[in-house]
Amino acid sequence: MKKISRLLVLLLVSLMAAGLVACGSSNENEETKAAATETKSESLETETGDAGTELEYTKLIIGVDDTFAPMGFRDENNELVGFDIDLANAVGEYLGVEIEFQTIDWPMKEMELNQGNIDLIWNGYTITDARKEKVDFTNPYLNNNQVVAVMADSGITTLADLEGKVVAAQTDSSALEAIDSMPEIRDSFADLVTQDTNDMCILELEGGRSDAVVADSVLLNYVISHKDDPSQFKILEEDFGTEEFAVGVRKEDTALLNALNEALDALKADGTTAEISIKWFGEDIVK
Repeated sequence: MKKISRLLVLLLVSLMAAGLVACGSSNENEETKAAATETKSESLETETGDAGTELEYTKLIIGVDDTFAPMGFRDENNELVGFDIDLANAVGEYLGVEIEFQTIDWPMKEMELNQGNIDLIWNGYTITDARKEKVDFTNPYLNNNQVVAVMADSGITTLADLEGKVVAAQTDSSALEAIDSMPEIRDSFADLVTQDTNDMCILELEGGRSDAVVADSVLLNYVISHKDDPSQFKILEEDFGTEEFAVGVRKEDTALLNALNEALDALKADGTTAEISIKWFGEDIVK
């Protein structure tokens, strides 16, 4: 009996010891899992900057028209500058991704995006119904108008005065879509000519080869204000309508779209967009 009792005691002791080891092992596993989860979360936060949306990108290639002042253009040192350039760089810093700008043939912008040559269209890019069929847009960040610039001594003061006149606009631009939306005005032109850039349209006007230019108000106001004699030009009070600027994203890039919207909201909240706007426009005009 004593031997049996002694064996029972030893067996119970062994079982208790095994239980303690198992509990310790379980606790260690839970602690290890928790530490791994925390490390993964920290890693994700580092990869995506301040944003809460997970991104697969470490670099974003942005397609621009480098003649579209003041949104994106070349300065006297051939450096790419502008409102959209500064805003895109601020968004890249917020998201923790590198930003690379790539000059593109503007009429081919949607093809460049959807073929994967660029990741974003971001350079005074207007939201239109036709473009919505090809790309997704972020929330709009700026209002704009399609206005008409003429020479001050032209005698043109209204849209009706464009009857029988030669009007210029950039190829595949929202200006053309705005003109097409008012066929009664468009059909009265003597001719509607298109050029690859807005700068070329303005040269046509200055050279007397066209009577008017239809383009974005942000561009025409900026370019005219930087001419040697801005008083030579006039922008009509009547225009071809209001529109909104946004960033173009591939339709399947939902995570990137959400991250961009988050970044734009955060930069507006902390005053960054206002600072950039005042730098380029002299006031905060960001939506």
